Amino acid sequence: MPWHSRTFHVIIASSLMGVMGVSLISPVLPELRHAFGVADTQVGLVITAFTFPGIFLTPVIGLVADRIGRKRVLVPLLMIFGVSGVAIAFTTDFTVVLVLRVCQGIGATALVMLAVTLIGDIYEGAQLDAVVGINGSMIGIGAAFFPLVGGLLAVVAWYVPFLFYGVGVLVGVVALVVIQEPTREDAMDVRTYLDRLLAIARLPRILAIFVALFVTVFVFYGGVITALPLLLSDEFGLGPGTIGPILAAIAVTEATIASQYGRLAQIRTGPELVTLGFVAYGSGFLLLWVTSSIAVIVVALLAFGVGFGVIFPSIDSTLITDSSEDLRAGVMGMRTSMLRIGQTLGPVGFTGAAEAFFVTTLDGYRTLFFVTGAVVLVGGTLAYVRLRR
Repeated sequence: MPWHSRTFHVIIASSLMGVMGVSLISPVLPELRHAFGVADTQVGLVITAFTFPGIFLTPVIGLVADRIGRKRVLVPLLMIFGVSGVAIAFTTDFTVVLVLRVCQGIGATALVMLAVTLIGDIYEGAQLDAVVGINGSMIGIGAAFFPLVGGLLAVVAWYVPFLFYGVGVLVGVVALVVIQEPTREDAMDVRTYLDRLLAIARLPRILAIFVALFVTVFVFYGGVITALPLLLSDEFGLGPGTIGPILAAIAVTEATIASQYGRLAQIRTGPELVTLGFVAYGSGFLLLWVTSSIAVIVVALLAFGVGFGVIFPSIDSTLITDSSEDLRAGVMGMRTSMLRIGQTLGPVGFTGAAEAFFVTTLDGYRTLFFVTGAVVLVGGTLAYVRLRR
């Protein structure tokens, strides 16, 4: 492991900025209802506004990064991310909050994508799997740390967590100084590039990876990141200072599992690990449906952490190894676009369905947990059995 490499440090920091965009403010979502006088569906838009730009921009950013280099794209995005996030702390208009979240989402659109692309550019073989796993593990640690920070800062005031986004500007300055990219060959013409990129996207193996990624993110961001904090607030009377540490259980497990991905990849293939991650996801949702105990909810979140810890490193490693260097950012851009679609639709899907089709949103969230858990568990189990055969 290149523990002392400054480029490696920037790669990890960029990934952490990407995950900070949602996890830092997840415990704050219930407080935004009171601060701005909005309903659950509108609160869900705080997540949706952030993730929406990535649906359309990441493939374009991938193309640009393949043509002019990763560094020239990464640094401006970090700056936009940090400045827009801090600006939210200084507004009292919910519409302005959403506009700034869109701007911040533009900045965050490709941070993790470019970090993983740099890993593919610089490392190879067993070291690549190990670095992908460590990157996923550090994302998990960040996802555990940021809800704690967000929850504790929100105890002071709802807007204080948004000031923390200013760290992105500092990471951008460091990236400008330390990143040294490999020498690049002349870029191919755009038409040839797009034809080759679409050819990769149509491969059955890649299509299956993209579908799995969408489902993973849709149910997680809708059910766990958005619906669960609202349920914990309304049914259990918990505040952000308590919700944050509870959600952190996911990331602690994710970090532990992902750190061992290099070893897991020697035992099972990437697609097999993805299906096992689905089994863990389904089990977690069924536990959320059946219990009214905080302790059991924490156990369910540990199951989500296991799923995350194997699914994302498996997807990233598969896409990196299946794409050439001159197309890698574009492929990872499509990957991030699918991720953003799931992040965008998940929160409004869960909150909207709970409000539209059920007497109370609490009944709606419980029912959605059951349906989601049953479908994901059965689907993951059947897919795993088929792959093993």
